[in-house]
Amino acid sequence: MAKQIRLNAFAMNCVAHQSPGLWTHPRDRTAEYNRLPYWIDLARTLERGRFDGLFLADVLGVYDVYGNSPDAALRNAAQTPSNEPLLLLSAMAAVTKDLGFGVTSNLSFEPPYPFARRMSTLDHLTEGRIGWNVVTGYLDSAARGAGKDKQTGHDDRYDIADEYMEVVYKLWEGSWEDDAVLRDRKRGIFTDPSKVHRINHESANYRINNTIHLSEPSPQRTPVLYQAGTSPRGRQFAAKHAECVFMSGPSAKIIGPRVAAIRQEAAAVGRDPAEILMFNMMTIILGNTETDAAAKYADYRSHINPEGALALMSGWTGIDFSGYELDQQVRHVQNDAGRSALDNVTRGDPDRVWTVRDVIEHVGIGGAGPVVVGTPEMVADKIEDWFEKTDVDGLNVAFAISPGDFEDIADMLVPELTRRGRYKSEYAKGTLREKLFGAGRARLDAPHPAAGYRVGRKG
Repeated sequence: MAKQIRLNAFAMNCVAHQSPGLWTHPRDRTAEYNRLPYWIDLARTLERGRFDGLFLADVLGVYDVYGNSPDAALRNAAQTPSNEPLLLLSAMAAVTKDLGFGVTSNLSFEPPYPFARRMSTLDHLTEGRIGWNVVTGYLDSAARGAGKDKQTGHDDRYDIADEYMEVVYKLWEGSWEDDAVLRDRKRGIFTDPSKVHRINHESANYRINNTIHLSEPSPQRTPVLYQAGTSPRGRQFAAKHAECVFMSGPSAKIIGPRVAAIRQEAAAVGRDPAEILMFNMMTIILGNTETDAAAKYADYRSHINPEGALALMSGWTGIDFSGYELDQQVRHVQNDAGRSALDNVTRGDPDRVWTVRDVIEHVGIGGAGPVVVGTPEMVADKIEDWFEKTDVDGLNVAFAISPGDFEDIADMLVPELTRRGRYKSEYAKGTLREKLFGAGRARLDAPHPAAGYRVGRKG
């Protein structure tokens, strides 16, 4: 049986997200990002299209590398302004039954104790449909906002993240026994204190002393774990912790080796490589005919904002592109920003040389992923070919305009993929983890490290 294609919608609680300038398109509604009706309409559209989830990105900090100033990001709405993503989820969960929610939260600036409660709360309110995209950040502006001079070094951030994960695993998995909550009205006992255990932890960066997790056990305990780093240290972290890995790159030639590398790392630490689902970013532009799709793409391209695109790319790579000529080649440098975005345009494909002009064209619509344009049949063919060449399990679908592009996917592409037997005809039952990995798997199992912290095992 052919591998099923999984779809997440990729968005952010901001204007335009991966396509700076497209907010000016008359059909785009992302300028309404700070109004709940926009998000409620989007959630309903995605569930109608049987999307596996809505993957919400987030950054703490402003893109101020370009021109050493936030002005370009502010002027062009390059992921600025942006709002907190977690606060959207309860409203969207209330109007859906099956749609999952993968939300990005930076562990570098919040202690694990309050964060663990927040995620448990969302797991309760969504009835087990919550996932966490674990990030460590890449913007110095975020570190300055948190009282630091600059962000911690790239690999050191992952070392700290390993400690953070151990703490939240202890809280989620090791504090409350499954049957600790009695809700016994007759005896007037809500919780059996003997089945709630105190957590202790001391490491280089975190200390928890004799405390309990404040939330009772939620449907999944630990949320579904996403991770987006594909640097060597990021791959190690993903192989140890991630259930789903998000990556971006302009070609299958770049994505395929990254998928293989993470699967190899997972096998090396005793995990089943097939148990880590790989999602790559892709923007899909559909038309009833090839001519219609091409015309739509040309229309979208007329709204690209070059300065906004370079503001994003400067933030992603740590390189100030404001002093570059349009036809100047982009070369690799080593810094503490995100590594993957720069590798995409310098070392990922040895057969291609990227100029700044190429970067603008690439980032202007859909950010760092490929753009696929055509009829539903053409796009389905290209997606199947992409899956064959890369071994990915799903797509994080970015948009040029929203919710219009997602409406097109739900109404045009999903029926075609379903007809080919490559897409689910209905949602599976259960939590997000069960929908992704199978019935009866609401909890993380060994050899995932979280399973080792369940009550009675250790910690």
